[in-house]
Amino acid sequence: MDAMRLTATILLGTAALLGPLGAAGCETVRRDPAKATRAYPFHVPQERVADIQVFNDGDAMLIVNATVESWDDADIWLNQRYVHRIPRLSSGQTLRIPLDQFWDARGEGPFPGGLLRYYPPTPIRLVQIQTAPEAPLVGFKAIPTERELDLSQLKKG
Repeated sequence: MDAMRLTATILLGTAALLGPLGAAGCETVRRDPAKATRAYPFHVPQERVADIQVFNDGDAMLIVNATVESWDDADIWLNQRYVHRIPRLSSGQTLRIPLDQFWDARGEGPFPGGLLRYYPPTPIRLVQIQTAPEAPLVGFKAIPTERELDLSQLKKG
């Protein structure tokens, strides 16, 4: 009987300790209505693709601008849904933007990943820059991660 009480006490203590962590890790949607942005401008064309590479850097997006172009006060669009305003992307600059700074029209954000995540991280598929709401979009080159490349090879075979 004492062994059963000890086991119950240990289980309750573990549940109390892990309870807050479990609740944080099981968040189904990253949502903050106060951070809602404008909707993606599907009616605006993408005029070209710039020779700028974008990498997934864990919980952030890494933009490597190896061109002579610069942009001021621009929106970075992720996957035709999430947007983040940047003050400047200079020629030759490498810019790191945490994924938790991107928001959509409903105040929802992409899943940056991490140890206690409920969903897999949002992949970085399509990245574009826009200098004004009606200005044409300029695409960037999103580079898949090694894991994404490995998974695409598994699906082929």
